[in-house]
Amino acid sequence: CVRVSGVGLKALVKGLKPVLFIIVFTGVLNLFFTPGATELWAWGPFQVTDTGLRNAAFMVLRIMLLIMGTFLMTYTTSPISLTDGLERLLNGLKRFHVPVHELTMIMSIALRFIPTLIEETDKIMSAQKARGADFESGNLMEKAKALVPILVPLFISAFRRADELATAMECRCYHGGEGRTKLHILKYERRDYTALTLGVLILAGVIAMRAVGL
Repeated sequence: CVRVSGVGLKALVKGLKPVLFIIVFTGVLNLFFTPGATELWAWGPFQVTDTGLRNAAFMVLRIMLLIMGTFLMTYTTSPISLTDGLERLLNGLKRFHVPVHELTMIMSIALRFIPTLIEETDKIMSAQKARGADFESGNLMEKAKALVPILVPLFISAFRRADELATAMECRCYHGGEGRTKLHILKYERRDYTALTLGVLILAGVIAMRAVGL
């Protein structure tokens, strides 16, 4: 997938930096606190077993591939294309009165505003630091309390932007997906069916391997 997408592996690995603590913490928990048949190393309450070593490697790889796969999709697919594809895929649920268009619109707006909220957070943190706020020193509770001056204005800004967006959509007579047309109509092509078939085969293979204990 990395080769086909044209996104460098270095960029995907760099994206793991914000969740490095979660990856390491998950690996350590599985490594030292998973019982197994063969004990490889022990020190006090900590022990490393063959099962723990295997589970730690499995969970670390699982989280890394999950995050890298998500980054790969967002790097190569625009939010509009992503939501259009999701709406097309879930189009059959409309007969059960599921608001598919509204749900995909919510996801599109959420993806669109992630960079905006990150930029807003940086501005608020810079303003608080200029006023003498300290977000680095202190214990865990003190650091959590120091985040309050960031979270409160961030939530206020987010709700203000949401209200402005809702007003703008109402002024433009937006009424959801009923009767709306699209500039680009999505159609299945041969490569789409190929990718879907490969995905189904891989999923079936994973289920079969788990069924036989592999």
